[in-house]
Amino acid sequence: MKSPFSRFFGGGDKLESEVKSDVGVAESRATEEVVKIPIEKIVPNRYQPRTVFDEEKIEELARTIHTHGVIQPIVVRKFDENQYEIIAGERRYRAMKKLNWSEVPAIVRSLSDKETASIALIENLQREELTAIEEAMAYQQLLELHSLTQEALAQRLGKGQSTIANKIRLLKLPQNVQDAILNREISERHARALITVKDEATQGKLVELIKEYDWNVRQLEDYIQQLLTPKEEESVKKEKSKRKAISKDIRIAVNTIRQSLSMVSKSGINVKTEEEDTEDFYQITVKIPKKKN
Repeated sequence: MKSPFSRFFGGGDKLESEVKSDVGVAESRATEEVVKIPIEKIVPNRYQPRTVFDEEKIEELARTIHTHGVIQPIVVRKFDENQYEIIAGERRYRAMKKLNWSEVPAIVRSLSDKETASIALIENLQREELTAIEEAMAYQQLLELHSLTQEALAQRLGKGQSTIANKIRLLKLPQNVQDAILNREISERHARALITVKDEATQGKLVELIKEYDWNVRQLEDYIQQLLTPKEEESVKKEKSKRKAISKDIRIAVNTIRQSLSMVSKSGINVKTEEEDTEDFYQITVKIPKKKN
């Protein structure tokens, strides 16, 4: 089965034989030269989809590197006259920076912007540690970089089109809601429920309610359902309910009174009636003139 890299760059492309996930960035590590690069000359990848790094895990990695050293060098490319951009290994770079290392072991590659971006995005997607928003942003960037349709991207990544579409739809949410997903304060399923609410201010308030009351998705959906039910619809439901509450005996009584009044009117008496349906009773007011007209 072809890797996502070969699906993007083609079976004959040199990248297929060079690029893998973070577990093994290169197949032929032995033939590549590892060089020492001053840490201040290295910059993070501009196309890195991961926007939130777990500082606790970076600390753990730093302790491991301090004890055992760097088992796997980072991969960079020449970015400017005196700068190198990370292609793979930003977590290791951050850990070494915490340790105040002055130099970093690295493998230098010659890659284009498009290749660098694609590798960074796909590599991170393979780890399955991204938040839903980071994943959505990665998909969006790949679509734009390669001028792909969602269907074509799904095929190249071996995913369902609905998966891609559902993730990208999250990018329509306001920034404060996206930030809550990035910070893992709400889940992706919470976010999907929030999409049904069109008002951004209301979406923001709902996020606060989720955090305050620790709502699960079902509780949020129930609340949104109540929120979206129009008042007119509620009024109609109440009216129907009130009508159903009138018993059969009462309907017979009202109809009997109407028939009796109709007979009085046929006798030549000008009877005037007024009917009113109140919450507590059904009122019929009868006016019989004392003199015939």
